Amino acid sequence: MSDNGRKSYKLMIVDDSNIMRRRIERSNQFEELELVGTAGNGVEALEMFKKTDPDVVTMDLTMPQMDGIECISKLVALKPAVRILVISALADKATAVEAMEKGANGFLNKPFTDRQLNEAIADLMR
Repeated sequence: MSDNGRKSYKLMIVDDSNIMRRRIERSNQFEELELVGTAGNGVEALEMFKKTDPDVVTMDLTMPQMDGIECISKLVALKPAVRILVISALADKATAVEAMEKGANGFLNKPFTDRQLNEAIADLMR
């Protein structure tokens, strides 16, 4: 628990773009959201997830080694309560639906504004 009595959440950012990971990290406006790790692909994300046990994950879909869809189902299997926000340039409806079926809780299209990102994360934490 943080001093202000609000629950704190652990955040992990998964994206194969270093620029995008930093962008998400910088635009996070939530004091109760603590970044515990970043990963560049699904394989790294799984290892990081087991070490850091995040509550909230931002997930890219197109990544090398293991894509976001496969990674989502593996993370949800490890921790059913995890909240996953898919952040992807794939504006494909079928992909978004598949991500949701695998256990994602929200979807945000790239490019996005800081405000859109923070609104999507706020929805996730509610």
